[in-house]
Amino acid sequence: MGETTEFMQSQLVKDFNRDLEQYHLGPLWEAIPAIMNHEPKPQAEAYLWKWDLIYKKLMESAEIFTPERGGERRAIYFQNPGLTYRQPWGWASTTQTLYAAAQLILPGEKAPSHRHSQGALRFITNGEGAYTIVEGERIFMEEGDFLITPAGLWHGHAHVGDKPMIWMDALDIPVIYSMGGTFFEPYPDQLQQPKKPDNFTSRRYQGGMVRPISDRYASVAPLADYKWSQTVKAIDGLSAFEPDPYDGYAVEYINPSTGETANATIASWMQKLPKGFHTKAHRHTHASIYNVFRGSGYSIINGVRFDWSKGDYFVIPNWAWHEHVALEDSFLFSCSDLPIMEKFNLEKSQALEENNGHQTVTGEFKPALA
Repeated sequence: MGETTEFMQSQLVKDFNRDLEQYHLGPLWEAIPAIMNHEPKPQAEAYLWKWDLIYKKLMESAEIFTPERGGERRAIYFQNPGLTYRQPWGWASTTQTLYAAAQLILPGEKAPSHRHSQGALRFITNGEGAYTIVEGERIFMEEGDFLITPAGLWHGHAHVGDKPMIWMDALDIPVIYSMGGTFFEPYPDQLQQPKKPDNFTSRRYQGGMVRPISDRYASVAPLADYKWSQTVKAIDGLSAFEPDPYDGYAVEYINPSTGETANATIASWMQKLPKGFHTKAHRHTHASIYNVFRGSGYSIINGVRFDWSKGDYFVIPNWAWHEHVALEDSFLFSCSDLPIMEKFNLEKSQALEENNGHQTVTGEFKPALA
């Protein structure tokens, strides 16, 4: 082994490796240790953004940018510090596969309609009175609502209320960009006009997850808006049973016509952690982005404690040990690249066995503050 290492570091090998570069060729013998890991070693890092900082920067951006001046959307994305601009896959990446942002729209504003090859979701965190219009359906958004915009559908936003409205966006931008499949098209007449009754799809699903018989055939978006009132009712229904030791009381948003994830490439969950509940630690191949919708507590990620409270966002990278502790009844929204991992047969999970399933805390994350 030592002889092999010494040879690979010899001047003869180094000179030959450099010689290959001029022909745009590369030595596999040098690349293998970096690209063939024994287990996932993502460049993305665990990180947490505090709500006070996010809110302050969104309000500052409102004094500079409007949807009509300076861009399609007033959104500030969460740039993972391990994924830098120097890496072609790292730009605007919250995880190695997903982009997430907080978006602000003010009363009277309109964000023009467009469509693109990325799939999108929205989780409404603050305010009311704004609507998104998807394929001609105006959907009025309320706190706690979860909305989907599958790839290729026209969508825009407008605010007819009287208070600022903020929501979380998540898209599979890094995946589509890395595959060279990005398409974007602006709507010809700015904001698309309604072609269907307001809140059409959610009105069809007032019975919850019993579906209209016409939806037994697969459709990309038979239900565009998953109302908070129904989500919390579903979670309350689980409270009569023992919580999952790793995720508490959790439900997944699904496409009612297929039974699969509501977005084809992004899985989305809402989970409740009762006050005092401490999950056991596990890890999995998929990476997750969290928004703390309500409550407070902390998560331990690869031994580091991340304290969170209402409005905060945090990231759990691929194959990172993690567990959660709720200091009060807490609701966490999360989205992940689980469908992508499953499609490529890469999804694996592992429970921590030692120390009764809990990590030893070795450090504490210090967030950037406003």
